Amino acid sequence: MGYDDSLDAFGIHGVCGIWGALATGLFASPAINEGAKGLFYGNPRQVWIQIISIAATAAFSAVGTLIVVYVTKAVTGGLRVERENEIEGLDSSIHGERAFEMALSCEL
Repeated sequence: MGYDDSLDAFGIHGVCGIWGALATGLFASPAINEGAKGLFYGNPRQVWIQIISIAATAAFSAVGTLIVVYVTKAVTGGLRVERENEIEGLDSSIHGERAFEMALSCEL
């Protein structure tokens, strides 16, 4: 998709969190919580409440992320390491050591 998300944080936490919030608006059952009713239990307003909460959370996260990005750029000069260091591996180029060297030498 053209973005660098090596931990797949958005794919896991973002997409699944959005689905979980929407699902609450759809499936909230008064059998579980007396004060909660989702769309399928006669409360279509709950879906709208969940959509607003998703939008508010996305906006809050975007602003917070932008602040962290700009502070990081100002302090360190950038967000990326040099291409050569990335190709060599950050453990070796930045820390001067290799991670998992024992595990690699024990392969059969």
